[in-house]
Amino acid sequence: MKVLVTGSSRGIGRAIAVHLARPGGTVVVNYLQNEGAAEETARLVREQGAVAVVVQGNVRAEDDLKRLAAALGPLDVLVHNAAIGALKPYDKLRTAHWDLTLESSLRPFWLLTKHARLADGASVIGISSLGSRSYIPGYAAMGAAKGGLEALTRQLAVELAPRGIRVNTVCGGLIDTDSLDHLPTGHQMKEAANQYTPLGRVGQPDDVARAVRMLVGPDAGFITGQVIVVDGGLSLL
Repeated sequence: MKVLVTGSSRGIGRAIAVHLARPGGTVVVNYLQNEGAAEETARLVREQGAVAVVVQGNVRAEDDLKRLAAALGPLDVLVHNAAIGALKPYDKLRTAHWDLTLESSLRPFWLLTKHARLADGASVIGISSLGSRSYIPGYAAMGAAKGGLEALTRQLAVELAPRGIRVNTVCGGLIDTDSLDHLPTGHQMKEAANQYTPLGRVGQPDDVARAVRMLVGPDAGFITGQVIVVDGGLSLL
């Protein structure tokens, strides 16, 4: 199985890369700046018996996306996880902040799917968050980007269906990653999640990765155009 995971040097992206690594398979590990973290992901991928190919690339740059898309032959799995964004109230956002956020999260989902050589029957997976549908302080731009990603999931699913390519998105709840520390109320949100999530804890990167693994597997062969929420029931409250 040939897999490409954007933003896979740390956090959710790393967990996805490791969970999709199979003996005899190949995983492209993409990073922007932290080569050391990407090499650590590659080491973990190799421990699973897969080949790891580390590729630096900025998902905001179309030329870099084309280079990523060409790193392997026809892909069996494409996961767009990378996201960079400004976490500010709407009235504190500048145009550059808005563009940065949408150009790193929403636009690459379209462009990479367009440029990648997808094998017939491949799976394309987007990674979203509850900010696409619920209020999170400082999440105006990122919430808009993730909401757009979920809408694009449905469009791509229909357009790619004739080739048997399935397109789905995993929408994570509060996931304990480094990015959570950058939210203005990240610590309080983590405490609240541990207290109020019906399943009794904050989410982990492996929780999202397991959902991705399920969606790209044969048991999900008739699932496409869906957004699967992985949040321990938090959004039900």
